[in-house]
Amino acid sequence: MTSSASSSSAASAAGAASAAFGAPTPITAATVRQQPSGMPVHKYRPYEAVDIPDRTWPDNRITKAPRWLSTDLRDGNQALIDPMSPARKRAMFDLLVSMGYKEIEVGFPASGQTDFDFVRSIIEEDAIPEDVTISVLTQSREELIERTVESLKGARNATVHLYNATAPVFREVVFRGTREQVRQIAVDGTRLVTKYAEKLLDDRTAFGYQYSPEIFTDTELDFALEVCESVMDVWQPGDGREIILNLPATVERSTPSTHADRFEWMSRNLSRREHVCLSVHPHNDRGTAVAAAELAIMAGADRIEGCLFGQGERTGNVDLVTLGMNLFSQGVDPQIDFSQIDEVKRTAEYCNQMDVHSRHPYVGDLVYTSFSGSHQDAIKKGFEAMEVRAEREGKGVDELEWAVPYLPIDPKDVGRSYEAVIRVNSQSGKGGIAYVLKDGHSLDLPRRMQVEFSKIIQERTDSEGGEVTPGDIWEIFQHEYLPVPEAPWGRIALREGQTTTTVDGQDAVTVEAVVDGEETVLAGSGNGPLAAFFDALQGVDVDVRLLDYVEHTMSEGAGAQAAAYIECAIDGKVLWGVGIDANIVRASIKAVVSAVNRAAR
Repeated sequence: MTSSASSSSAASAAGAASAAFGAPTPITAATVRQQPSGMPVHKYRPYEAVDIPDRTWPDNRITKAPRWLSTDLRDGNQALIDPMSPARKRAMFDLLVSMGYKEIEVGFPASGQTDFDFVRSIIEEDAIPEDVTISVLTQSREELIERTVESLKGARNATVHLYNATAPVFREVVFRGTREQVRQIAVDGTRLVTKYAEKLLDDRTAFGYQYSPEIFTDTELDFALEVCESVMDVWQPGDGREIILNLPATVERSTPSTHADRFEWMSRNLSRREHVCLSVHPHNDRGTAVAAAELAIMAGADRIEGCLFGQGERTGNVDLVTLGMNLFSQGVDPQIDFSQIDEVKRTAEYCNQMDVHSRHPYVGDLVYTSFSGSHQDAIKKGFEAMEVRAEREGKGVDELEWAVPYLPIDPKDVGRSYEAVIRVNSQSGKGGIAYVLKDGHSLDLPRRMQVEFSKIIQERTDSEGGEVTPGDIWEIFQHEYLPVPEAPWGRIALREGQTTTTVDGQDAVTVEAVVDGEETVLAGSGNGPLAAFFDALQGVDVDVRLLDYVEHTMSEGAGAQAAAYIECAIDGKVLWGVGIDANIVRASIKAVVSAVNRAAR
């Protein structure tokens, strides 16, 4: 009874308070009401749904890697402001081969002499491994098909990829042709590919054929099927004679789910399906190319065409790196090697002359960095829990299933490390510190080095307190990375040195130095001055692995100084070093010594 009376009194008091002050009004759907935008939405039509009520793809899972085709050298290259030079093309081709891509579209040889010569060069220089198939693109015109097939003479494995536009807007506006006329273009082109393959190629070449009903996303499904069937009637796929039917989202037009429906419909209705490699080629106009590709594989597609980091027309082709790493993060082997992701990024940036965004999945400079204190704390505890579990189970941490908050993969599996960013204060945070060094000393620190140096500044403010001035920042930077000659620190002090190129094209380096207090000559060789210097350091028991390298000039003119920044792995530590010199090779060597000396502190 006493308890009930107390409750009743409390309720009365609460009611009195509500009456006195008024209870808050709950938010409802009517409270948050969007208003018409005023934009001309009447100009655009919704995408059409596919009548497939018994669709099966939502219950499917991706349990193995699809076939991959990189179109960086064709679709990606044609979308560049400055198309790749032959040297950049070759660097991209070699990168794709080294990563494990077995199908590579290498160009549009009938479009110009540059593409034709590149195809010839990789064939004649025997640059194509025996298990790699190159692909070349052509439109359905006889003179272009002949030139395209001609470019493949002597290739071991080669595919001709023919396409023509099949969507209504192209039939009616661009070509002004009927369905039958458009279908006939595909049929005639297929016959011509067969004709010139038999005429120009010999038994040294294993020859394949790919057809694309261009702008598949806007083509009526029944017509796309009709054209593909007509092409197969000419090519006659069967045992030992595959055909690749590529269904391009030339412009991404629908949700990924509708894209998947279209693939399941085509996969169900194609005849000779067991002899068809069904290929998906998404673009990213709606920002969902990765999802569209993954759902298309669940819906029956066998192969994905795309570009590294999503390079391509407009918003880009589908991103092969994200797709592959998504599989890896789910315990599925992508059958592509992403273990040195920064090297892949650097090469792609050199070839494309375009930067990869700092927030790009898996590879951006900031994707393994947390600025939030709560995120940093959770990650720290996750690493600690992994170590405790490994010790308890008597295993190495790498033998355990990965389970660290906010990190979908272990950064070191792709050659990276986790950088916890500690905010210093409003005037000496990472961005402010970088600005001071760039504005006052012409040093443009790489992002990850900004993270490293911000921690050093934080240690100073934690121990001494007070505001860190620009002068303080420069003094701390010099002491950490650029010891003055009269106050050396670390194991190695450089004297004089020289580099030469040997007869076999290797670089040789000879450097006079003081190592551990003794005059020493460091000598080594390798593929480039840095590799040669790393080899030389082996002689004094220093094992260095390059992780990243950035350089820039600090001013204009012939006598300008150059700055080199090198991220190295040294005895389990990941550290940056800095070198400044009028000679960029010497600046690079100084940067390595800076990192080595910091590791010995």
